[in-house]
Amino acid sequence: MGDLLAFLNCAIYVARMSFVGLQDHLRRELLRRIAAGELTGMELARRSGFTQAHISNFLNRKRGLKLSALDRMLKAVGLTVYDLLNPHELGRFAAVPPGADQDYCDVPVVSAATAGSSAVIINGEAEELVKFPRSFLSRLRTDLSLPTRKSWTRFLVIRAELRDAAAMWPRLGPGSMVLVDRHYNSLKPYRKNDRNLYAVRRRESVVVRYAEAADGHLILRSHNPEGSVDVLALDSSQPAADLLIGRVAHVSVET
Repeated sequence: MGDLLAFLNCAIYVARMSFVGLQDHLRRELLRRIAAGELTGMELARRSGFTQAHISNFLNRKRGLKLSALDRMLKAVGLTVYDLLNPHELGRFAAVPPGADQDYCDVPVVSAATAGSSAVIINGEAEELVKFPRSFLSRLRTDLSLPTRKSWTRFLVIRAELRDAAAMWPRLGPGSMVLVDRHYNSLKPYRKNDRNLYAVRRRESVVVRYAEAADGHLILRSHNPEGSVDVLALDSSQPAADLLIGRVAHVSVET
C-alpha cells in the first residue's frame, strides 16, 4: 500500500506538469534520436501513422499534439510519460527508503505539518535523515487503533517547539529531536503505570503532550504542573486516535 501511495505522489507531479511541457520533452527526445541517426522522420511517420508533414510541423514547433496523438507518438517510439520527466524531480516524490545499512535505519526529519498529514513520507518532505539502530526500532511494539495507518511511514522525527519544551520539561528540552511511532495511536499505556507521550494534532498545529480521552473529548496535559490543559472536542464519529499522530518513542537533545 505504501508503494501505491508513493506512486500516486508521482502521478500528482505528472498532473502538475503542463501538457505543453510534456510535448516539449518529447520533441527534444525525438530530435536527439534523429540527430544521433537512431530514427528518421520517415520512419517516425510510418510507425505513428502520421504524415511526414505532420511530424515535421510538430518537430519544428509549428503545431502541437492532441492527447490521443501524444499517446500514439509515445507508443511509436517505445516511451511512456514517465520517460519524459526529470528523474531528479521524480526522485523527490519517491518514498524515503530506510537505507542499506544493516545495523542502522534512516529516519526522516519532517515538519510538524508533514508528520500529521502525509501518509507516506517522500524525499521532498524530508529535511534530513537521522540514523536509529534497527534493533531498537524492531523492538518497539505497535498498537493501531486506526488500521488505515498501517500503510503510513511508521517512524519519523520532528523537532519539539519551544512551547513543548516548556510544557514537558524535563522530558523535553529546547531543540529536542522527537522520534514518533505513527503505528502506535492507541491510548493504552505502552508501559505499566507510565503515561504515553504523543505527538497530537491540535487545531492548526502539532504539540507533544500526554493525552487521555473523556466524555467525547481528548485532554492534553503538560508534564509541568504549571502548564496548561487543553481540551479538544471530538465529533461523534471521530475517534480520539484520529488526532494522535503517534507515540513518542525516543527523545534526544543536542548539548
